[in-house]
Amino acid sequence: MNLKLTNVARASLEELLADYDDFSRVRQLAIWAKDAKEAGFVRRLGEKPGAGYGEFRAFVEISPGEVGANIALGLIHEANDLLDRQIRGLEQDFRQNGGIRNRMSRNRRSFQR
Repeated sequence: MNLKLTNVARASLEELLADYDDFSRVRQLAIWAKDAKEAGFVRRLGEKPGAGYGEFRAFVEISPGEVGANIALGLIHEANDLLDRQIRGLEQDFRQNGGIRNRMSRNRRSFQR
């Protein structure tokens, strides 16, 4: 179940990513490259322990739409990367330990012995 829900979250972020890509394309806004200095600055802001919206507020609320869209794109990519890692871990756990039904059956058999 966790794997299924995590995949749903990942798919939702892909839809949001497509929406921000469309937003930028329709308005002819530049999309920062992954290695652009602006993108690196945003990543460093997000790496602060306990980072939240406050770290990005000034850039999103005061800057032009291009900056806000690029910040959102960068954060979505980061979230996707984290979810991909989580999915790989959940898949590995499933291969090693099985699903909930497998675990319940093993527990039931060990209890009956």
